[in-house]
Amino acid sequence: MADWIIILGICGIYLVITLVMGIIPGRKVSNSAAGYVAGDRSMNVFILYFVLGASIFSSFAFLGGPGWAYSRGAAAFYIIAYGALGMVPFYFFGPKARKLGAKHGFVTQAELLQDRYNSKVLSALLAILTVVVLIPYLTLQMKGAGLVLNTISEGTIPEWLGAGIAYGVVLVYVFFSGVMGVGWTNTFQGIFMLIIAWFLGIYLPEKMYGGIGPMFEELIASDFGDALSAPGLTSSGAAWDWWGFSSAVLISAIGFSMWPHFFMKAFAAKSDRTIKLTVDLYPTFQIFLVPILIIGFVAVLAFPNVTPADSILPHVLLQMDLPVILIGLVCAGTLAASMSSGDAIVHAAASVAVRDGLSKSPSLANWMKAEGNERTLIRILVIVISLIAYYFAVFSETDIVSLLLGAYGGIAQMFPLVFAMFYWPRANGKGALAGLIGGVIVTIFFLEPFYGHLKPLPMHEGIYGLIVNLALLIGISLATEPEERERIERYTDI
Repeated sequence: MADWIIILGICGIYLVITLVMGIIPGRKVSNSAAGYVAGDRSMNVFILYFVLGASIFSSFAFLGGPGWAYSRGAAAFYIIAYGALGMVPFYFFGPKARKLGAKHGFVTQAELLQDRYNSKVLSALLAILTVVVLIPYLTLQMKGAGLVLNTISEGTIPEWLGAGIAYGVVLVYVFFSGVMGVGWTNTFQGIFMLIIAWFLGIYLPEKMYGGIGPMFEELIASDFGDALSAPGLTSSGAAWDWWGFSSAVLISAIGFSMWPHFFMKAFAAKSDRTIKLTVDLYPTFQIFLVPILIIGFVAVLAFPNVTPADSILPHVLLQMDLPVILIGLVCAGTLAASMSSGDAIVHAAASVAVRDGLSKSPSLANWMKAEGNERTLIRILVIVISLIAYYFAVFSETDIVSLLLGAYGGIAQMFPLVFAMFYWPRANGKGALAGLIGGVIVTIFFLEPFYGHLKPLPMHEGIYGLIVNLALLIGISLATEPEERERIERYTDI
């Protein structure tokens, strides 16, 4: 029997276990939209820790992280840098959002912002922005799953089929169980991939170089040595400047807790203490990235010129003399990394699209009042959004980390609105709407495919978007009438 068949068999067993674990929890929550989207606000610290950790550390961690270390050297440490900072705002925003959600029935980020800024237009715009930025993120996960199954099957399973198999499983348990299916599968997947990552990060350098220290000594002495000098290389192989590196870290840290699939978990948390303790513990999950990056460095000298760089992990596994069962477990762990983010993303995108977009339509609003109709519509959107992302996963050629980094520029534009919602009473709907629109337009304008060459400084395009966003938010809010006092006090007095 060919080794790849055994490996696929192990991955198949993993997919079956995930499917069962994803379906069962959905039977324990109410049939309401709040049950489907927020899990009846019952998540404890243990589940929330793994939901937030596993939903962030995704295909970009298991595939993009080693890919960047392999091709760009020290630039890969950008991933650790922004992750170490990105949870800090959630310590302050999360408990406030949870209290307001429990009191007023909010289950999405946009519902919160609409209420504070008294703007249905803002709600609809946020729904559109959420779906637009989450689809590339979901595409990233599908590309990762397809790449893994294609590589380990030695090309027998094409990438489009591999992505379809893995996300067929995701689609089923998200469809039936909503956020609690996401929660329990993410817990299982998070524990699984932590064990796999640390084993590989210690085992591979020991096997090939005699340890991590000797490995880096050889890398420094090689032609790759310059790439280990911060901030590393760009995707073209040129030296990355500090403007680009620092702004990438900053925009990613700002956008980190703004991802709707991340922020929404505040509404599912059992208590304020649950959120704060999860944030306190979260840096321990960040350590997970250290062995992941080491895997990329391991391959630099042993396996030169592998393309695409994102495939280096499965390439290493297949080229080394490793037990076939171990390879199967690692591949299953890589699928876990992809699926643990993909499920949270598709669930959040569909929930926001319905709650903050389609529900504003007068014709649909009346229909959704009937019991179960809103939940049904969210389920339909789960399928639709999955199919859209699948299309881009099959036909897009963009590398995994670049996809994610580009999406961060858009999602970071929500940060000024969220901060002002709680801490600047003078902010109003007109300022928030103008700031968001202006920030998104400027971010898109400076993307590399458009007018990236016009940037005054080589900073991430999202930074320019934030500058314009803040200027418009502050200027227009001060130039127009404030929101009514009662509405403001709901947000500033908690």
